[in-house]
Order: sequence, then C-alpha cells, then structure tokens
Amino acid sequence: MNEGPCDVYDFTVIDESADWIVVDKPAPLQVHPSKPGGPPTLWHGLRALLACELAGGAALSLINRLDRETSGLTLVAKHTAAARRLHKAMMRRQMEKEYTAVVWGWPEWESLTIDAPILRKGEVMETEIYLIQAVHPDGVPCRTDCRVVRRFERETSNGRRFSVIAARPMTGRMHQIRVHLAHAGYPVVGDKLYGPSSEWYLRQIRDGWTAEAEAALLMRRHALHSSHLSVRDEEGEGLSWEAPLPRDMAAFAGEL
Repeated sequence: MNEGPCDVYDFTVIDESADWIVVDKPAPLQVHPSKPGGPPTLWHGLRALLACELAGGAALSLINRLDRETSGLTLVAKHTAAARRLHKAMMRRQMEKEYTAVVWGWPEWESLTIDAPILRKGEVMETEIYLIQAVHPDGVPCRTDCRVVRRFERETSNGRRFSVIAARPMTGRMHQIRVHLAHAGYPVVGDKLYGPSSEWYLRQIRDGWTAEAEAALLMRRHALHSSHLSVRDEEGEGLSWEAPLPRDMAAFAGEL
C-alpha cells in the first residue's frame, strides 16, 4: 500500500520510470471515474501520487484497462510521447498479457486455444444487461490461449473441483477471457455475468452481497488477475512485469 494521500486507493507500485508507471490494482477498485462525484478510482490515486509530475507538465494515459473486479497489472504512460509509443506497441501486438483465473471444473485438456467471435448480447437477443457479451457467429473474431496451471479440490456448496488457468488474450474484446472460459465450460469463480447465471449481476445491483450470492458464486468478485505484462516498443525497449496472485484468489486456491 502506498503511504500518505494514496492510502485509500490501496494499490501497489510495481515499477516506474520517467515515461511510465506500472501498478498492481486491487479489486474492486475502479480504474477510471464513470461519473462526477463517484467513488475514488485508480485514476484519482495516480493523480495524487504523481501530483508533482503533473504540475510539471505530465499527462497520464491508461494503456491497459481492467474491469473493476479484475485485479492486477495496469500500465500508465506519464506523457503523450510515451503513450503514443506504448499504444503503437499494443496495436502492433508487441504487448503480451497473461491473466490468472480460478475456474469451476477440471479441464480434460492441458492447453487450449479458444477461437470464438464475440459481440454484445443485446445486438442479437433480448437482455436486461447492456454490457453482457456473448459468443456468436456474427461477432468480432477473438482468440484466447489457455493452459492449466493446476487442478485442486475444495469443498463448497456449489462444487468441489476447480482449476487455476493461465489465459493469454490474443485479441482485446470486452470481457473476452471470462466469455471464452464460460463458453469452454469452465466459468470463472465469482463471475456474476458469465457464471451460474447473469441474474446474480442484477441481484447484486438490487440487493448487494448476500448469503445466497456467496453460496452460489463462492467469491465476492470474479477470480481474474492480470499477472504478467510485457512490451517491446518501436525503440526496441523490452519490458516485463509480474504481479503475485492477490490474497483472496490465493486463499481460495489454497496457495496461502
């Protein structure tokens, strides 16, 4: 945890240079404010942490964004030239991202490439949830490379077989890893949209976190963590960062 004015934001600085800063964002910290007067976000915390640099002309730019409930590595450029370089590296696929997920079930495979197009579900069928995505032949091509890290057992009210999966998104569609893992039959533990039922997303909005939700979902947030990030930009600089599994996911998987 950072000291001083950033204590409330509870993120960890992994690495920093004059051009960028990499932080390990916890869940459920939101990355960017969605409306005026909302809760503190990573963006607010970064501006507080880098106040002196901002006063000297820095201009922060988020290079990769994580969902509120997804934890892990977030790369932020400190000025326009660095942002341009890093965004170009992402467009040229010179940036590699790996996520760690805890899922229901034991896959029969050790590695799997999930190649399935994704679109917003509301484009093809009725849904109460605007942001929910779905695999559909009319969707945008998407690919995720997955491998099993380990399988484990845990007695719960909703199953006992679980796995830790390393997932590398080769494309960048919204909710891609969660949609693809659910499509493959191994939804992410705690996922209110793509887990047992998307009804839990609506119940969370209406009722908050309840004993019934805990029994059905097992974790308060979806168990997805941005664990590895590497980039090689146009200047040939190769950079790589790792973020350890957060305490809630490690506890569930028996790794504490």
